[in-house]
Amino acid sequence: MRSVLVGANLFLMFLLELGVLAGVAFWGFTLPAGLGTQLAAGVLAPAVFVLMWALFGAAANARFPLTGWWRVGLELIWFGGGAVAWAVAVTPALGIAFFVVWAVNATVRIVAHGELIVQVGRAE
Repeated sequence: MRSVLVGANLFLMFLLELGVLAGVAFWGFTLPAGLGTQLAAGVLAPAVFVLMWALFGAAANARFPLTGWWRVGLELIWFGGGAVAWAVAVTPALGIAFFVVWAVNATVRIVAHGELIVQVGRAE
């Protein structure tokens, strides 16, 4: 049962990661600006977030993996940025809900694994 819950939480984290990228892209494409600005923001904002995650956040192969409080800060910036994007682009309630779901997900990861980073395939 525990492995099912851990797996479900990891899947939720994957969906949250996709939600961040969708949120910042949606924010960029819906900016109250010209089409060029919308296209640039809609493409470049997710690209910056992908770069940040690839460099510092990807659990299995980050170039410069962060741990401890640095990891907490990264996730606050990354998932918080996604929440802010959803809040600005759609409604504050959606941003708050997104952030709350991330906070629950992070808490479960800490309780189940003792840290935010979960090594997939690690013996439980």
